[in-house]
Amino acid sequence: MSPSDPPADHGAHDEPPPPPGPQRHQEEREESPWAFWRSVLITLAVALGIRQFLLEARYIPSGSMLPRLQLQDRLLVEKLSFRQRPPRRGEVVVFRSPYHFDPILTGPTKPGALRCLLVNLPLIGSLPGIQQPACDAYIKRVIGLPGERVVADPRGRVSINGRPLDEPYVRNYCPVDRHGVGPCRTIDVVVPPGHLVVMGDNRANSWDARFWPGGPLLPESELIGRAFWRFFPFSSAGPLPEPNAQDR
Repeated sequence: MSPSDPPADHGAHDEPPPPPGPQRHQEEREESPWAFWRSVLITLAVALGIRQFLLEARYIPSGSMLPRLQLQDRLLVEKLSFRQRPPRRGEVVVFRSPYHFDPILTGPTKPGALRCLLVNLPLIGSLPGIQQPACDAYIKRVIGLPGERVVADPRGRVSINGRPLDEPYVRNYCPVDRHGVGPCRTIDVVVPPGHLVVMGDNRANSWDARFWPGGPLLPESELIGRAFWRFFPFSSAGPLPEPNAQDR
């Protein structure tokens, strides 16, 4: 070996990787769409899981809860409380449509859970022909609890076990003539276990327990959750009032 010759390489040295060839670029292009759709599916699954079991947003589509809740108010509905305790009088609850549980209103077959899930998805639920009354959700206030005798007179005033119920949230009662007769129906029922009586705050304009053809009882199993927070409009955002302790 001459002095000008480079020293012999007796060690193991890593060689630089070869530049990416056309095949590697092709593999990356093939993997990219799956990586994108995988993240989309994971995000969608998490969102649906949260909506199904924890929390969802609802809006007020009618005037049945006036004046406390206005048309188009946006509410948050949580789904954990009623797994740990029974509903309380005065709470605002969201439940499945009477077309889902009323023995006279239900059809020969109920829509499956998947159908109702699609109906309640944004954009998809607005497609013509996909709407299903049994998949709708209603929002009312808990009035009667299991074991209580609930009486509602023609004006929509309520008594529980013979005592008038203080309802500061009601401003609009049903009109009656001089004979005490009006368009609103009455209730006189003893609430069995596992059921509730719910009514709208706007007694003159609410399709609630007084008008369901199969009777005034709402099975607790039909509850979706408890409305607890108004997040829109921003001017009235905040928690919904909790029921008084004496009404629980």
